[in-house]
Amino acid sequence: MSSLDYGTRKRKRIDDFFSKEHTKAAKGSDTKNGSSSHISTHNRIPGLTIHNEFVSPQRELLTIDYLNKQTWRTDLARRCIHYGGTYCLMPSRHCTPEQRRQIESQIFTADPIPAELHPIIDRMVDRDIFTASTAPEFCIVNEYQNKQGISAHVENFRFASPVCGLTLLKGDWMRFHELEKPDDGSVRSGKAAQAKRTGKKVDVWLPRRSLLVMEREAREKWQHEIVRGAKDRKGVDWKRVSLTFRTTRTRPVASST
Repeated sequence: MSSLDYGTRKRKRIDDFFSKEHTKAAKGSDTKNGSSSHISTHNRIPGLTIHNEFVSPQRELLTIDYLNKQTWRTDLARRCIHYGGTYCLMPSRHCTPEQRRQIESQIFTADPIPAELHPIIDRMVDRDIFTASTAPEFCIVNEYQNKQGISAHVENFRFASPVCGLTLLKGDWMRFHELEKPDDGSVRSGKAAQAKRTGKKVDVWLPRRSLLVMEREAREKWQHEIVRGAKDRKGVDWKRVSLTFRTTRTRPVASST
């Protein structure tokens, strides 16, 4: 990537180096052209990569149409769907201790990832993000409207690397916080908020139809969040749908012989 001129001369604008459709994605990134997509590797967060236009507009439409017909969880501030594994509901803040215990003791088994989402996984395998034997087993679908967000956290370490997030309908900013050491404390337990940070914070633009790939430090040593009430969201009908893909199957280490 061409470097900006930080000397005494007038600085060049970021637009001078990138086409308009990739301006936001390029901030803080080194970019290179993939075989059939634009790939951005972030130079401030090791292990973070963004594959722009990872899915086609048609695949986006088919995916959204399918998801809109499904049953969504509504116990959270945002709507979500789980595929693969188990989950429990989030008690209301108005629940009594006994009600909270009853709700949290109910474990639900999610349906496996449906065939309608397999083309997205196949594409990740084709791009060598996963292998066929380590393809994602779990997917969480989150819908963000207007001022909704999600608190800073690191994905549970029982999931392998990488963790991938697909952005549909609208692009949005994701904020990353560097930790002093790897820490996967959960938001629900309050441990995520207690994780010690270095003070380094980076905002990353996630374009529409892009795939965020987090591995190594980006996966383990940086909390990520969607900031509630972000100012860039235009219109009362603003909506972003994200699909987070995870696996517990570790990619085999290549032999040194």
